Amino acid sequence: MKQIDVTVIGGGPGGLAAAIAAKKAGSEVLLIEREARLGGILKQCIHDGFGLMRFHEKLSGPEYVERFIAEFHSLGIPSEILTFVTKIERKENLFEITYVNQKGVSSVCSKTIVLATGCRERTAKQVFIHGTRPAGVFTAGTAQHLVNLQGIMPAKKCVILGSGDIGLIMARRLTLEGAEVLGVYEAKSTPSGLTRNLVQCLDDFGIPLHLSTTVTRVFGADRLEAVEISKVDEQMHPIPGTKEKIDCDALILSVGLIPENEIAESIGTEVDRRTKGPSVDETLMTNVPGVFVCGNALHVNDLVDYVSESGETAGSAAAAYDGSEHACIRMDADQSLLYLVPQRILKADPQNQPITIYFRTSKPMEKARFVIMDGKKEVFSRAFSHLRPPEMQRLILPGNLDGLRQSSALNVMLQEVAE
Repeated sequence: MKQIDVTVIGGGPGGLAAAIAAKKAGSEVLLIEREARLGGILKQCIHDGFGLMRFHEKLSGPEYVERFIAEFHSLGIPSEILTFVTKIERKENLFEITYVNQKGVSSVCSKTIVLATGCRERTAKQVFIHGTRPAGVFTAGTAQHLVNLQGIMPAKKCVILGSGDIGLIMARRLTLEGAEVLGVYEAKSTPSGLTRNLVQCLDDFGIPLHLSTTVTRVFGADRLEAVEISKVDEQMHPIPGTKEKIDCDALILSVGLIPENEIAESIGTEVDRRTKGPSVDETLMTNVPGVFVCGNALHVNDLVDYVSESGETAGSAAAAYDGSEHACIRMDADQSLLYLVPQRILKADPQNQPITIYFRTSKPMEKARFVIMDGKKEVFSRAFSHLRPPEMQRLILPGNLDGLRQSSALNVMLQEVAE
C-alpha cells in the first residue's frame, strides 16, 4: 500500500492552500476531492469581492481560486477527483484511508490528514417550515448553482428567508436576471450578512429587508404557490395574529451553514458545540494526533482569505508534525463570545510563533475590549469597535506574550465599554 506524508481531503480554497503549503514544506501530498473539478464553492461565486486582503484586488470566486489551482498543478501535486472517502482507520502511527472512485476501491497510508471538507446549508426542515414539499424551495447555494453554472432561472417571483451573505447576493443576482424579489425575511432582530452586502445587494436595488420575521409555512402541490410569514418575538416564536400570505413561485433559503464533519467525527475528533467544527490547538490540530482541520470545516468564515490562511497553517503544521504529543492550555470563551478559535494553545513553543485568533461577538457592541485572563491576572487586551456577530474578527497574539503559556486554563471575554 502506498505511503505518503499528508493527505488533504477537500479541494476547495482551504484544501488547495493546505496541499500547497505541505508540498512547499517538503512533504509528499495527495489531495482527494469529491467533485469533478477543484475549487469548491468558489466555482459558482461569480460576484467579486474575493482576495481583497490576500491579493489587494477585487476578484471573482473563480479568479481567486484559479490562482491556487494553477500553483497546485505547477507543484505537481497528485489529486483524486470524483472520489469519496469511505473509511479512515488508525494503524499504529499511520492513517489508512479508504476511498472509492471510477477506478474502484483504493487505500493509502498517510502520516497526517488535513480535513478541508467545507460546510453545507441548512434546509427548510431544519428550520421547521411546515407544509407540503413542492418544487420551488431552494437553498441559496443551489439557486446560485442553477443560475451561474447551468443558466437556469429558478424563480420569477420569490421570497428569500435569511439575511446571510449568500442570500443577499442571490437577491441581487436574481433581480439582475429579471426575477422579482419580494423581500428578504430575517428571524433575528439584526441582519446576518456583512454590511457591504446589505448595502450593495439590498439597498442599491430597493429590495426590502424585514427583521424579526420568518416563513412558517409553504403552500402548493406540485409547485410552490405561496408562503406564510409571521412576526417573531425575542425567543423567535411566531406572534399570534401576525400571519400574512405572500404569493410567490420560489422560496430561497439562506438560513445558516454547518461544517461538514462526518469524517472528522468518525475518527473521534472532539466537536465544539459553538462552532460545530472540531476543537483545535493553535496549529489547527484536533484532539486526534496527526489530524488537522481548516477552512469552513473548522468554523464558518465570512472571507475566503481567512479560509486560505487557515489552510496554509494546517498544511504547514501537518507537514512538520513528528508524532509527538504536546501539552496544551485551554482557552475558555465566556458568553460574550459567540465562539473562539483555536480552543487551545500549546503549553510550550520554542519558536514563539504568533498565534492567530478568530472570534465573533455574541451581540452587537460599539466599543469593547477583547481580554485574556489567567485567573484574576490580565494577560492580554485589545480594543475593538463596531462588533457585530456576522463579522468575524481576527487578531494576532505574540507567541512570547508574558504569562500566556504559564497557565493551565485561560479565560477569554469581551468587555463592553460605555460610550
